[in-house]
Amino acid sequence: MSAADHPADHPADEPMDTAAFRALVGRHPAGVCVVALTDDGGAPVGFTASSVVSVSSTPPVLAFCVSGRSSSWPALAVARSVAVSFLALDQAALAERFAARGVDRFADGGWSRLPGGEPVVDGAREWVRGTVLTRVPLGSSHLVAIAATDHGGHRPEAPPLAYRTGAWAEVRPLEG
Repeated sequence: MSAADHPADHPADEPMDTAAFRALVGRHPAGVCVVALTDDGGAPVGFTASSVVSVSSTPPVLAFCVSGRSSSWPALAVARSVAVSFLALDQAALAERFAARGVDRFADGGWSRLPGGEPVVDGAREWVRGTVLTRVPLGSSHLVAIAATDHGGHRPEAPPLAYRTGAWAEVRPLEG
């Protein structure tokens, strides 16, 4: 058996310096999405996420991370389903709004509800609706995995919005 099979059997290495780690991962570009759901009272809840990843294609599973200090976490901690809207390059202002603290992120409109009540961003490149499979606490955050159950889109060919080194970024094909 390898160390990966039983990581608890081996002494832990010292953790990497937090500032160096944040700088390193900040330089790695990430796609930008809005994760949205409905709370127990029917109100929309959502946040900007640059941590959305494909976990499996069979069955289709996505995952994302959210801080335990996020204002969205209490609703997400008990939600049964969410919608993930994949943002286009021209939606940076919307991503900024859903990343802001202390504001009503849905007040300015620009969204609609799926039949299950989950909010999706109008004009998003694409969206995925999913049911929550698991929530795993990791450090100060939570990893949330969802089973993708439905999808749609408004502009699948629109250039995607990315985030890198603290700024919105563009993703382009290499010339060649």
